[in-house]
Amino acid sequence: MLGVGSEAPDFELPSYTGESVRLSKLLSEGKVVVLYFYPRAMTPGCSREAVRFKELLKEFEELGAIVLGVSTDSVERLRRFAEKYGLQGLTLLSDVNADVVRAYGALKEGVKRPSALRVTFIIGTDGKVVAVLKNVRPAEKHADEALRIVNELKQGRREGS
Repeated sequence: MLGVGSEAPDFELPSYTGESVRLSKLLSEGKVVVLYFYPRAMTPGCSREAVRFKELLKEFEELGAIVLGVSTDSVERLRRFAEKYGLQGLTLLSDVNADVVRAYGALKEGVKRPSALRVTFIIGTDGKVVAVLKNVRPAEKHADEALRIVNELKQGRREGS
């Protein structure tokens, strides 16, 4: 798994809205990227997690950050997930081949279908990982912790802003 200080691998993935999202483009626009991996859309934990990120989305945006949720679900499943839970505006990306999940070292081992571990990487505008939130539990509001870290970056209290 990537650690703090690692160069974040570039990627391009489709979102449930049909647009393609490229990490390097977001970084070139000066965005801090909150990249959270989750196992499967429509499950209770992943739903709670996505809803909380959506609730905090405006605060992330005010800090110049973008939140990207990545799973190995299909674009269609992500579209239904967004509709069911009111996640419009939250960027959910489909990595059906698990290429990005593997590149970040977030592949869940020992499962039939490739899926992601629940882990969040915060990537500074320089393209380096500034924080990794591992073994997170949706009920513990790790989205709030990610927001706190982004806020510290913007205030210059962390490297990588």
